[in-house]
Amino acid sequence: MSATPQPPVHPAASTTQAQRARPPRVTLGPLAAVVGFLAFVEFTSGILQGYYTPMLSDIARHLNIHDADVNWLEGTQLMLSALVVPAFAKLGDMFGHKRMLLWSTALTALASLALPFTDNFTVFLVAWALQGFYVVWLPLEIALVWSRTRRREGGSLLTAKAAGLLVAALELGAITGALLGGQLIDTLPLQVVLLVPALCVVACFFVIRFGVQESPELNGGKLDLVGLSLVSIALIGFTGGLSLLRLNGPADPLAWAVVALGLALLVPFVWFELRHPDPLIDVRMFRDPALAPVFLTAGLFGVSVLGAQAPLSTFARTDPEVYGYGLGTTGFATSLIIGLYLIGMVAGALLFPRFSRLVTPRVTLIGAAALVGIGYLLFLPFHDTYAQLVTNMIIAGIGSGALVAALPAAAASAAPRPQTGVAPGLTNSVKTVGGAIASAVFGIALMQGATGAAVDGTAGSLAGYVTVWTVCGVTALVAASLLLFVPRTAFQDRVSLAPPH
Repeated sequence: MSATPQPPVHPAASTTQAQRARPPRVTLGPLAAVVGFLAFVEFTSGILQGYYTPMLSDIARHLNIHDADVNWLEGTQLMLSALVVPAFAKLGDMFGHKRMLLWSTALTALASLALPFTDNFTVFLVAWALQGFYVVWLPLEIALVWSRTRRREGGSLLTAKAAGLLVAALELGAITGALLGGQLIDTLPLQVVLLVPALCVVACFFVIRFGVQESPELNGGKLDLVGLSLVSIALIGFTGGLSLLRLNGPADPLAWAVVALGLALLVPFVWFELRHPDPLIDVRMFRDPALAPVFLTAGLFGVSVLGAQAPLSTFARTDPEVYGYGLGTTGFATSLIIGLYLIGMVAGALLFPRFSRLVTPRVTLIGAAALVGIGYLLFLPFHDTYAQLVTNMIIAGIGSGALVAALPAAAASAAPRPQTGVAPGLTNSVKTVGGAIASAVFGIALMQGATGAAVDGTAGSLAGYVTVWTVCGVTALVAASLLLFVPRTAFQDRVSLAPPH
């Protein structure tokens, strides 16, 4: 039997295949000004996330509350963020991402301005929770960028590059905020110190108002209020149950009942959304082969990026001469660890678009998740010296920075057009839920197994810290494994992947 003759390969065809194999280098071009303005917004978001950390004890004294009650500030803000992101992301797709960015910035500014002028815990708690509207900024910005690039060659790479720059600005803002807040709280009254981030947010409002143009295509429609109510009640029940678990421990049947109720309430929400012509969240996206692993990765990533930072800080501060473990670092030395971790995140965010171009966005996501897993699992054998902690944190930070940039950009490029804002927003919501679960689990773990001086002291148990590192490492590696099942061409430009005519 003779071999079937093969047609000659035309040089132009080979060139075309090579070009499709490696996307062309892309530049932001006219988009650079918009990304620059949005980078200022993310820099301010970073300030909000890092600025208050050094002064939480001062805030507790100002409000006349116990240090442990400061956890309510974090809990209420996490709960609000899980609720507002899907709503504002959907409203952005319907009526304009810039418009919703302005509204969320105005609400954040009003809440931030209220903080310096009250010493009532309830009022402060409400204002602090409302300040959490800043969590919708990044998903709305990614959607706004994607709406301008989807029809351009290399649109997904442009979005990835913009996302990397925005996340780098966010992390630089967090570093700046932590250093600035720590410096000012030692020299100025608390009320004056609390005004600084508020004024930054006010400046953001005008930057967005006059520097950013609206998305070119809007979907219109009516907001699915029934769906919003159902998912809000479910999330409040679920996160409320987790808070009870953290406060009362795993033996509390009421806490488990509230968690189960929150999960059960998701059933009528899914049933209603599947039958709605224009749902708040198209739950079919969770079955999409490209999007489902991204959402799962976001939830698993939330375990480490939102749930592990406080345990890592407290481990570093734990006195080894008293408890037999920890480093006994000063506050400044501990802030350096966090600062170097954030620098690693900046590097990861900036490297993400470069590696996406060299390989693919899918492979870059897998590598980033693997780095997070390796960084945390290295804590198991290496946690006895300052250098070991810094090394582990930088490795995890590089992977974390890439994931923070990659996940919303990947979701935007893989989502159906009417869900361009919702899909990136869902990565934030799912990440927040993952962090809330981890916060409850880690809090319980650190209270269990305490021995010796830790029984009567305030330090967490070494077994609890080992649990934290193990869970963070394993969940990150599971996320990397899930991404192996994503289609190879996911998160790339659909136009460039079409067969030539």
